[in-house]
Amino acid sequence: MPEKRDYYEILGVDRGASDTELKKAYRNLAKKYHPDINPGNKEAEVKFKEINEAYEVLSDPQKRQQYDRFGHAGMDGSGFGGFGGFGGFDFGFDDLFEGFFGSSPFGSSRRRQKTGPKRGADLKYTLEISFNEAVFGANKEIRVSRFQACNNCGGTGAKPGTSPQTCKHCNGTGQIRHAQATPFGQMINMRTCDVCRGEGTIIAHPCEDC
Repeated sequence: MPEKRDYYEILGVDRGASDTELKKAYRNLAKKYHPDINPGNKEAEVKFKEINEAYEVLSDPQKRQQYDRFGHAGMDGSGFGGFGGFGGFDFGFDDLFEGFFGSSPFGSSRRRQKTGPKRGADLKYTLEISFNEAVFGANKEIRVSRFQACNNCGGTGAKPGTSPQTCKHCNGTGQIRHAQATPFGQMINMRTCDVCRGEGTIIAHPCEDC
């Protein structure tokens, strides 16, 4: 069994390459060796699979750390799907075509992940101080306006006794599929649902307080 090449060598980047550098190298190589651009070229097919496997590992912080520590031995059993049937191409193809057309043409059905509360906007306040206060320091009491969770609905936005409903237009995914003509044929593209605005839920009975 031939020895696997170093993933960094495959993508032509150094081991300290940033995510942006990895993505740029991957896209350039993927476009060059894509099977549709090289029909019947077995060598290009092998290179394309090799490029995709390398990027799948190096673009994932956890897998990259494991690879940096243990090399290919650390990747045993990680389950690369290979070239047939798009197995293992989940991230690579989506990312590649997103660069071409602005979003994935393969119509991923994965629901948008909720990662918990997001950091809010910074609060800004203009305060005038004297020269002496700037030099020696001073304590000032200020009043600022801020948003907080509504006491009536608990921040859900829905009237008490009700709850947000799954959007029937997108079935709760927050995205709508539509066909798009590309140089590779007709592809299924994704766009944000214009009914729920990508939330996946609709508030039929809004909270009257907020």
